[in-house]
Amino acid sequence: MKKFGLILVLLAGIMLAGCAGADLNTNNGLPYEDISPAALADMIAERRDSFVLVNTHIPFEGDIPDTDLSIPYNDIANQLDKLPQDKNAEIVLYCRSDNMSRTAAQTLAELGYTNLKNLDGGFIAWQAAGFPFETQP
Repeated sequence: MKKFGLILVLLAGIMLAGCAGADLNTNNGLPYEDISPAALADMIAERRDSFVLVNTHIPFEGDIPDTDLSIPYNDIANQLDKLPQDKNAEIVLYCRSDNMSRTAAQTLAELGYTNLKNLDGGFIAWQAAGFPFETQP
C-alpha cells in the first residue's frame, strides 16, 4: 500500500512538473493576441507610436481615432507594402465585430507576421466601452 501511495505521489509530481514547463497559450492556439478595448485604449495613451493600428472593415463605417491604415481584410495580403517590412512589428487590427480583423490577422500570421493583436469585439465593443469613434473618413 505504501508503494502504491508513493507511486501516486510521484506521478502527480511528474504531471505537475510537466504542466509548469508547458507553454500555456493564452491565445487559445491563435497566432495573434486578442486585446480588450481598455487594453487598446491604454496602448494608445501610453505608447501610440510603437504599433500600427489597422482598420480592416469593409465597407467603411468609421475609425478609432489615430488609426494608421484602412486595409480591407480580404485584400491585406495584396497591400503588404503599406505595412511594416519588419514582420516582428506590432500590428493591431480591428473591424466592426472582429470577424474581418481575425481573418486579416490569420492571413498576416500565415505570411510570417509575429506580433499581431486583434481588438476583441471590434469597434462595437470599443464604442460600448465608451471610447471615441470617428464616422467621417
